[in-house]
Amino acid sequence: MTRDLCRILLIEDEPTTVKLIQRLLLKAPQCSLAEGLTFTLTQAQDLQETAEKLAGEKFDLILLSLEISVPPGLNILVKTRELAAAIPIVVQTTSNDEKLVVRAFQLGADGYIQLNNIDSSLLVYQIRVAIERQQYILNLKHQQQEEEFRELEQLIKGGQTSITAKMFGSEAIRQSIPDIFQELVQNYGDLLDLALEEQAYKVEHNLSERLRSLADKLGFLKASPRDVVDIHTTTLRQKNQDVTLAKAQAYVSEGRLMVLELMGYLVSFYRKYYIGLSNIKLFNNTQS
Repeated sequence: MTRDLCRILLIEDEPTTVKLIQRLLLKAPQCSLAEGLTFTLTQAQDLQETAEKLAGEKFDLILLSLEISVPPGLNILVKTRELAAAIPIVVQTTSNDEKLVVRAFQLGADGYIQLNNIDSSLLVYQIRVAIERQQYILNLKHQQQEEEFRELEQLIKGGQTSITAKMFGSEAIRQSIPDIFQELVQNYGDLLDLALEEQAYKVEHNLSERLRSLADKLGFLKASPRDVVDIHTTTLRQKNQDVTLAKAQAYVSEGRLMVLELMGYLVSFYRKYYIGLSNIKLFNNTQS
């Protein structure tokens, strides 16, 4: 029978605890909850080793000790969550401090193990729950993204913009100049990050002027609203690949406002363009 491989990164500096987890995982095949799973265990003793392991290998779950002293386990949890946003993290401790556990969940933990009362069945249970919870979150994030994209599609189909780049009969930028399209995606993504910074740190990045400048660039490229949506959806898909659900939701929320503002500036660009053309024609007619 084919068994799925569950690759676990154990962040622990206490040899006794490492041996305990190894022993419990060796007994795991005897548990009904472990049916169909084979576990592998890789150890990291500190934050530096953790970063190296995460950069070089793939893992399905992280077991993290809250009792590491330098740096403290909670600090390692925060950094590990930044390094591995899409990997479930189960914290482990011998402490009965409920406030510590609550704080760990607030900082991004997906599960909790009390090492004083652990056996193979409970360990496997926590592993499976954390992995399935993370998968549920990823599916939810995907559904939210797709719903957002469908709403944008309806916006484009239902909108009746009188002055758009469609009048130029131009091909989509994604197909006609793919290199430029990627530059626009990068530019838009940078602005989206700045928008999140404005919300998080209450700073000012003059986003409106930056968006207006981007709209002018799109106008010179004869972009249509379809191109704006392409840039927006491509950026969101790239940004939301390996981030937490909260950050994915923040990208979607800020992006919804940004894409509408960008479209407004693009329409303004074309209005000014056609007003300029009309004035030139009027001037030529009066001269003739």
